[in-house]
Amino acid sequence: MTALMHESPESAWSISQLDEVVWEVWKAIELPEGYRAEIIEGAIEVSPIGRLAHARVVNRLRAALLRFLGEGQYASYQGMNVIHQRRGWIPDVIVAPEDLESHADEDGLGVDAAAAHVVFEVVSPGKRNQERDRVRKLREYARAGIPVYVIIDDYHAGGTVTVLTEPRTEDADWVGLHRVPYGTEVIIPEGPAKGFAITEAITGPARAEK
Repeated sequence: MTALMHESPESAWSISQLDEVVWEVWKAIELPEGYRAEIIEGAIEVSPIGRLAHARVVNRLRAALLRFLGEGQYASYQGMNVIHQRRGWIPDVIVAPEDLESHADEDGLGVDAAAAHVVFEVVSPGKRNQERDRVRKLREYARAGIPVYVIIDDYHAGGTVTVLTEPRTEDADWVGLHRVPYGTEVIIPEGPAKGFAITEAITGPARAEK
């Protein structure tokens, strides 16, 4: 489900005013168990929490990150709101400081995007879900200046991992793009998770293309 708010030509509202309205609506939403709401490119999007196969990959990923990061200053998190300029996203996993208090957004709803050093999305089935993670969230995370975005995608070419780096905030795009098939190790190149390897132990084996 998507709630869209567009400015008509005769409307006197500015985009910032519309963003504020969407923000207040998002904060007030009460969803049934098993659903989440995000603000993506000015729209409130409601989606179900991932299926079993999705949850397995997310849990393997977070557990591996916890082992890699150890008892240092950074940790991995699931199900946390990441906030940037009246946008609110819930990446599958993020790497952020262990001490989040000083990085909370002004409303205390989540962590400011500036504290997210890596965001991971595990793509869910369905055309809209795939487009959200591959296209719209790709743009949003770039606009927020998040240093690294990782997409684990069962539904592209039998399974691929894409690592995006060097966000171009003004263009909502990325300079660096490295994509490998499942079964090929890919390394996080920078930040507190630098050297972390995404392997078949996390993604599972390649899938037959559909």
